Amino acid sequence: MPPSIVGIIPARLQSSRLPRKMLLRESGKPLIQYAWEAASRAKSLSQVLIATDSEEIADVARGFGARVAMTGDHPSGGDRIAEVVRRECTDASLIVNVQGDEPELPPEVIDGLVSAMQSRPEIEMGTLATPINSMAVLQDTSCVKVVCTADGRALYFSRLPIPYYRDGQPEDLLHPGEETAAYQQSPWKLHLGIYAYRPEFLLAITSMPRSRLEQLESLEQLRALEAGATILVKTVSHRSVGIDTAADYAAFLERQKRLG
Repeated sequence: MPPSIVGIIPARLQSSRLPRKMLLRESGKPLIQYAWEAASRAKSLSQVLIATDSEEIADVARGFGARVAMTGDHPSGGDRIAEVVRRECTDASLIVNVQGDEPELPPEVIDGLVSAMQSRPEIEMGTLATPINSMAVLQDTSCVKVVCTADGRALYFSRLPIPYYRDGQPEDLLHPGEETAAYQQSPWKLHLGIYAYRPEFLLAITSMPRSRLEQLESLEQLRALEAGATILVKTVSHRSVGIDTAADYAAFLERQKRLG
């Protein structure tokens, strides 16, 4: 039997900007269920778990059919997932961290990340990004940006707009509503909240203390970069912004209404 590829959704109850967001259900079902359903449809994942220290989240998740792994309290999603991997995923070849507040990430995008990691076995960690063609997204500090090498390795992640356009205005390089133009031309990339790890690397990186840059930006992926690891960034055309604020959730609800 081949080694398994496990999808894990880390979930905590409290959130500083949008309290109890995983359980918000004005759309008719809890926010976390959307991520679980997408991950469950991904062809590359052998199984999908929700990892949480909240009995309330666990009860809701079991209610819609999810398998739940209870954990202790952790400072980051990666640390929470590592506890589950040590205990329950000893035969896994790849661990995929699917964010519970990314409800619109299609399953085929998850499969694409897994495929990219399988084609580059020397790389410890992978993630996704999509071109930015909106000033609102570019300037929003809850939307994380990433800059990469020509062959797709992450150089840095930041909440600020990077790279800085010194000799012009960002508007000159953005093409709102023009997906093809933005995909080809925008110098800015929006990081999408999904990670794939080699299990041994995940266990190693989560055993290290939080790094200086990680603490300053509050971005756990910077710990890996500071430690000298390589993060593969696959660029996709799909746009998906995490639900971090009440405005984000309101916009998500509007999109769901339009879908019928």
